[in-house]
Amino acid sequence: MNSTSNESEKKGQEPNPVDVSSLDIYQLVELFIMLLSEQAWRYIGLRVDPATNKMNKDLSKARIAIDCIVSLVEKIEANLDNEEKEHLRRIITDLQLNYAEQIK
Repeated sequence: MNSTSNESEKKGQEPNPVDVSSLDIYQLVELFIMLLSEQAWRYIGLRVDPATNKMNKDLSKARIAIDCIVSLVEKIEANLDNEEKEHLRRIITDLQLNYAEQIK
């Protein structure tokens, strides 16, 4: 961590955001997958929403988020190594299983 980040953390400020313009398309898609994944967990009702500090369940939005993740992974998987593919497949499987458990 650089000294600028340490100084901002000591002052209680957020660290500088990532410059997304420096990311290639695959990195951007992977970042979006991670954001959608986190939101899907919230919509499934298994993670606290940091904005409200409450558990909120919206399974129709969870389904949309999961479907988007599946679609994005299909678009980039040919350019990923096996470890990255397995990681993304595990994310999808975990989300799908937990979603299925919640709709029972």
